[in-house]
Amino acid sequence: MSDESGLLRRWDYVFRDPELLAQALTHRSHGTRNNERLEFLGDAVVNLVMADALYAGFPDLSEGELTRLRVRLVRAETLAAVAREMGLGRLLRLGGGELKSGGFDRDSILADAFEAVIGALYQDGGYERARSVLLDLFAARLSGIEAHAHVKDAKTALQEFLQARGLERPRYELVGVTGQDHDQHFQVACLVTGLPQPTQGEGGTRRHAEQEAARRALKRLGGL
Repeated sequence: MSDESGLLRRWDYVFRDPELLAQALTHRSHGTRNNERLEFLGDAVVNLVMADALYAGFPDLSEGELTRLRVRLVRAETLAAVAREMGLGRLLRLGGGELKSGGFDRDSILADAFEAVIGALYQDGGYERARSVLLDLFAARLSGIEAHAHVKDAKTALQEFLQARGLERPRYELVGVTGQDHDQHFQVACLVTGLPQPTQGEGGTRRHAEQEAARRALKRLGGL
């Protein structure tokens, strides 16, 4: 327990309720009292803190551009990298199967555990403490952002948004083409897990139509 309690010592914080931290480090393969609920809470806290930091740090960016930057910061690969920097993997409680398969270093498990730790910190110490820790952990990444270099087109942004949530990639289907060869108009549908109906886009090229369909899907999902 001492290793767990000292996990955040660099921020001069010790859990008042060490069981919260222990739960945050327990994968579902280890038992029924695991970190899934804390992960849910931590996901919201991480997203809010990153959104707030980007909003303050990049006053000239649009809503969509801020969203794309946030998606890059909170995607599983980034959270797993931060978890590795914290040495989180060695503290995880995993079931036998996950231990044998190297689950302590798997991106998805590390990212989930990181969010759960932040959820536990929020529960134990409040929002400002969780915010302070997150800003410290992400300081280099936030300061290293080149806003316009990292802004992605709608298709890329949608794919990253879905990947960050463990969802399948979107599929694009050509619905129709009208007009003469020199002046064609394309209609494309974007099919996304989580949306009951596909979104549609139109444009003078198929790529443009796909971009519009992706933008509409991202907006409907709350990513724009």
